[in-house]
Amino acid sequence: MDVKIEGAGPAEPFLAAGSLLETQCRLDRPVTVTVVDDSDERTRVGHTEDGHRLTISRQAATSAIARELALHEFAHMHHYERGHPSHTQSTEEAIYLGLAGQQVEQRKLTHCYQIANHMKDIYADDLWMEVAPADKLVGFLEASLASSLADRDSGPQGWERLAAGSDAEITAVNAAFALGLVERHNLADPDHQLYDLAHAAAADAPTIEFERFRTLFKSLATDPDESEYRKRLVGITRAYAGGEQAAD
Repeated sequence: MDVKIEGAGPAEPFLAAGSLLETQCRLDRPVTVTVVDDSDERTRVGHTEDGHRLTISRQAATSAIARELALHEFAHMHHYERGHPSHTQSTEEAIYLGLAGQQVEQRKLTHCYQIANHMKDIYADDLWMEVAPADKLVGFLEASLASSLADRDSGPQGWERLAAGSDAEITAVNAAFALGLVERHNLADPDHQLYDLAHAAAADAPTIEFERFRTLFKSLATDPDESEYRKRLVGITRAYAGGEQAAD
């Protein structure tokens, strides 16, 4: 795997992640990692025919989860190259199909895109968890959800996965995602603190069908075709913003 580092940041987490991922799969295109000084910079990935680019803040690149973050983003790159439905399906198309004929608040429309990203994340995590332990990820999910509950106005955390926000409804869905991912890979016992935090988030948003969202994230098919994936994405969009239940 061809990984090039730009900017004054550590190379080891990204080189180590590349070596680990190569034991499970390969990237055909080279990867350029750009480390920037802006601590508010969220991790961003871009794709061209010539390669992939990962832009990351120095704060994230030097954090305890830097290797796991790199593995996660490299896994997204692999799915993009291989044409996985989660990475080829137009999110905008599926969301507007799910909400056709309805008037939806801008905040809920924005949340639908975040939920679609959670679905992509499930498949990226499925891939990299085959080559590395996910203990640090569980700790990150716990800390991120605790931050969201303690101060919903605190702004985004380092990893975009469970960004804090002022809205109890999307916080509850984020919590359902966290439990769904943890249970999908048997990462924590039922008495883990993450469960208490998730149930608190669910209690704050009684209109959200928390258990249905948790089950949907947990049970996403491991190898869906385009039609199946589109159906799930449309269904979860309607469940959140359209007042309908998600497709089973």
